[in-house]
Amino acid sequence: MPKSCFDCVRSIESVYTGGCVVTSADERRIFTTCNEDIAVLDLVSGEKLAELKGDTEAITCFALKPDGSHLVSASRSMQVTVWNLMSFKTERSFKAHDAPIIAMDIDATSTLVATGSADSIVKVWDIDRGYCTHSFKGHSGLITSVRFHPCEDKICLVTASDDGAIRVWNLKQRKCEAVLSSHVSVVRAIDFTEDDGGHGGNNGQRQYMITAGRDSVINVWDWKRKALVRTIPVYEPLEAAGILLPKVSSRYGGGHGRIIFSGGERGVVRLWDMDSGEEVFTQTKELNSKHSFVDVLYLPHLHNLIAVTNDQNLLFYSATDRLERARQIVGYNEEIIDMAYVGHAHTHLAVATNTEQLRIYDTSNLNCELAYGHKDIILALDVHACGAIIVTGSKDNTAIIWAVNMSAPPSQRIVCVATAIGHNKAVGAVSLSHGADSLFMVSGSEDRTVKMWDLSPLRAIFDSPERATSIIGNSGPAKLQTLYTFQAHDRDINSIRVSPDNKTFATGSQDKTAKIWDVATGKQLGILQGHRRGVWNVAFSPTDRVIATTSGDRMIKLWSLSDYACLKTLEGHTNSVLCTEFLSAGTQLASTGSDGLVKLWNIHNAECVLTLDKHESKVWSLAKQESEEHIATGGADSVIRIWKDTTQDETERICREEAQVLEQQQALDNFLLTKDYRNAITLALSLGQPHRLLAIFRNVMMAAEHRQSMQTSSELSEDIGANGADAILGNAAIDEVIGSLSPEQLECLLGYVRAWNTNSRHSRIAQATLHCILTQYTSQDILALPSAKDLIAAIQPYSERHFSHLDTLLTGSFIIDYTLHAMDVFITADMDGLDAGDNGTASVHD
Repeated sequence: MPKSCFDCVRSIESVYTGGCVVTSADERRIFTTCNEDIAVLDLVSGEKLAELKGDTEAITCFALKPDGSHLVSASRSMQVTVWNLMSFKTERSFKAHDAPIIAMDIDATSTLVATGSADSIVKVWDIDRGYCTHSFKGHSGLITSVRFHPCEDKICLVTASDDGAIRVWNLKQRKCEAVLSSHVSVVRAIDFTEDDGGHGGNNGQRQYMITAGRDSVINVWDWKRKALVRTIPVYEPLEAAGILLPKVSSRYGGGHGRIIFSGGERGVVRLWDMDSGEEVFTQTKELNSKHSFVDVLYLPHLHNLIAVTNDQNLLFYSATDRLERARQIVGYNEEIIDMAYVGHAHTHLAVATNTEQLRIYDTSNLNCELAYGHKDIILALDVHACGAIIVTGSKDNTAIIWAVNMSAPPSQRIVCVATAIGHNKAVGAVSLSHGADSLFMVSGSEDRTVKMWDLSPLRAIFDSPERATSIIGNSGPAKLQTLYTFQAHDRDINSIRVSPDNKTFATGSQDKTAKIWDVATGKQLGILQGHRRGVWNVAFSPTDRVIATTSGDRMIKLWSLSDYACLKTLEGHTNSVLCTEFLSAGTQLASTGSDGLVKLWNIHNAECVLTLDKHESKVWSLAKQESEEHIATGGADSVIRIWKDTTQDETERICREEAQVLEQQQALDNFLLTKDYRNAITLALSLGQPHRLLAIFRNVMMAAEHRQSMQTSSELSEDIGANGADAILGNAAIDEVIGSLSPEQLECLLGYVRAWNTNSRHSRIAQATLHCILTQYTSQDILALPSAKDLIAAIQPYSERHFSHLDTLLTGSFIIDYTLHAMDVFITADMDGLDAGDNGTASVHD
């Protein structure tokens, strides 16, 4: 069945654009900085639950109450905002410092928040009452870190600045207890060991404090003596450090004491023995990854570490499983360049963005897997018909073949099985063959050449993608060989597609042409000329010998593969058409463009039947499921929209509504036939039929006037009075119905009165209806309607015009009365004269 309706059922948007990240104490939600706002995410699925709208200034830091009831944020406007996390609304806002706040922490009782600013001042605030309780001065540089010490007998605050100085403040005595000066650069992390009465018995106080910073060391301090115990050199600037729980530490050998985790410039998590200073474990860095860590969060209940990267990703590592990556949340996608559905059931979406990682989203819960392999941005991708083999082309002049098995352990879900090296410039277009009979891949590059790659050495992987890891073994990815190479165009190649029968392939180029080539020989079979701008995309019809091309000239052209003539031209986009796909067995086309629109076309009449407008910028890519139940679009706005085909549901809904309307129409006719005006008026209002309602009022008023003119006896007069001769609209039941309308129905009726009142033929009924409304509703009732002001403003001038016309008619009627009265006088005089003449004549004759 041809498609006519798509609804957006899911969006993959930016959830983290760099900055502060905090998790809730129950480890169910995570809060991230998203532009000038704060995003609230479900920690398990990564789905956005809510968004705290900022004050249009960048968020500098925020902290969460341990009880999870409120969040306190600070922005570059120097304003501190307290958010209620039940309603996600602002409770209060106040100016805290004369410079931006850089660091913030909330104490264990959820009562106090400490703020450290670029003005070198540390302040402590009562969160619920909104006033400053302490103001500490002493630092000579920017405050880079603040942390409450969670002891029970006294409240202590530890602060650090960019000059490396650490100060310990006693809030009860309002003084600085100690100054710790071992760091020589910015201190970024402060943490404390758990209670341990067996090490000195200090009444349950925390025994040790660790500090880490960009001077590439971790310092261990005796908390009671405020003395340096040990310095651990880590040889990298650190942004985060903390202490693992003892039961997690035992997973890395029984001989170790407390274990410290650290993360920083290298982009790996490292573990250190706090007692000996030895390195316990170091993560293996992802292949070709370039990220560094800007923060590492510890989830003690889930035994996870969340590494926050400088390329806006949240990487989840298992603290109990040798820091294996469990999953990740992608915070920001840059531009969406290309997409395709993967998996046997097409439940995942492979995405190429302005990064070197291949990203595969689970469309059911938005979890994302990252695959590292390319050294530069991925520009194009394609998926084999089996759904488990992907090819990507990159700016690093290479193409990579990946085997995908999303049910495998995290480290084996996306495996690089082969590389294609040979192009001299960026690989901007790739396409895989269809089926398993003929295995090859075609690539096109900015060097204007096309290469045909032999994939037959990978047949075992194509047959069993889930065994890719064991098949490639220790030998690593295979090196693909080319079958032939030739220059295909005079300018950059934008698109390549292999035909469904694997016999031909098409290329589209910035030289304004598309060309058809023979797969076996690489010989040119035809050239498609007619576009006035570069060709962005080509697509073969799955059923007919037809190919579609899209271009910067805002047109889609359909070409015959028999004689390479243009069959149809589809026009409708207001800017370059960037991508297209055939749907509905080749009878329809979906297209995307630089105008941010997604359009659906019927090919037989070249008609656009649907336009989807959800993107805010260029829509570079379009992907469809094999079943065509869902399509996905992505573009320069960094948003992926997943659309569901709801044509069948919409058709059924329309049929149900039409059947319901027919039933209601029949019921309305029945009510009118039985003169059940109460139900007839209510139903006419619900159906939105002002003309039927107008006819009801007109007929009733005319019938009442007719009965009144025909009254001849007192008995009949009494009967008429009982049936509503005194009613405004001619029937007491109608007046009663109008007096009992709901506010929505009253507003609807006034809207009809406004329309009727503009026509002099209906003005009498409009005025009578208005009279009936005004006599039964107070002015407060009418003014409470949402559109009361507009309705009154529209009804008043026409009413004044009608009354002015009535005054004119009334004045004219007085003139007619005077004229008729005067004519009666003359007629009487003439009649008297005639009578006198007749009498005189009679006397003479006598």
